[in-house]
Amino acid sequence: MTVMRPHPHPQPDAVPAPAPVHEHVTDAVKAPDLIRLAPHTVLARFETLKVYAALGAVRTLLERGTITPGQTLVDSSSGIYALALAMACHRYGLRCHIVASTTVDATLRTQLEILGATVDRMPPSQDLRLDQERRVRRVRELLLSRPDMHWMRQYHDAIHYAGYREFADLVTAALPGPELTVVGAVGTGASTAGLVLPLRRRGVSVRLVGLQPFGSVTFGSDRFQDPEAIIAGIGSAIPFGNVRHELYDTLHWIDFRHATAGAVALLRDHAVFAGLSTGAAYLTAAWEAVRHPEQTYLVIGPDTGHRYTERAFARHREIPEARTLKPHQITDLADLVPPWSVMEWRRRRHGEETPS
Repeated sequence: MTVMRPHPHPQPDAVPAPAPVHEHVTDAVKAPDLIRLAPHTVLARFETLKVYAALGAVRTLLERGTITPGQTLVDSSSGIYALALAMACHRYGLRCHIVASTTVDATLRTQLEILGATVDRMPPSQDLRLDQERRVRRVRELLLSRPDMHWMRQYHDAIHYAGYREFADLVTAALPGPELTVVGAVGTGASTAGLVLPLRRRGVSVRLVGLQPFGSVTFGSDRFQDPEAIIAGIGSAIPFGNVRHELYDTLHWIDFRHATAGAVALLRDHAVFAGLSTGAAYLTAAWEAVRHPEQTYLVIGPDTGHRYTERAFARHREIPEARTLKPHQITDLADLVPPWSVMEWRRRRHGEETPS
């Protein structure tokens, strides 16, 4: 990765266009900042990516009459969706109940409470599957006692794709070429599907590169464990209905240390402070760009790096240099190995045999 140095003779800033006055903070934070990292690589840097998902889903449910103002929306979350849903509820006059993962820290929990959300926090657990299963079980208990609640089902309801059409519009305007490689965490599947589907329908040839942690059931790495992993939200220990496996061209599995190396490199090279899934995407895009330099790359950066400061960024002196790292290239899931593997997925469906 090349560190970008300041131009020796800085050019004067262009006269800025008048800034819009937003009616609600969600309008201000939903769209990303687009930052050029290399001649053909652009980062979409979000404060919280899932504002698109929450706003689109809530607005659609209100338009359909499925929910009404004043009703309580409930869902499980490991972090950024919780804040996005609470903000959407604040905007549209709805109540919010979050069943929170153990990864939700005190800062986020306090924000949720002040926004008026009720927070159920699960007991501490190092077992991702146990944490997710507990959260789903708790949501079901709430629905039995409070049938007036509406379960948002961010992991399974494709209504969460809807809001990302706005992101697709932004990408179309900013990167109008006929070909694009999107690099992003798989997670619930909504952000990548919600972006890529409308782009492909518009005739853009989109290559989708997905990121997974070791230990995720989504793309078959659940036989591994990464004891340091805190890359919340990019994988799953239980199947997610919103993941459409057939959309992905290439998969990268990346461990905690490699994701941290990418995040540290992004901050060092470009002064961008972003989360570990962004770091993993930056590392991946840099490697992909060497192999396919003719492509234009869009790196999705779903959140900032604040919640990873102590457990990841503070360890920057012991983390390897990103430019020295490369993946193990495999052709079959049986050959998957930490700390970083890559495989051509070739848009096959879940459970299909590896194409020859």
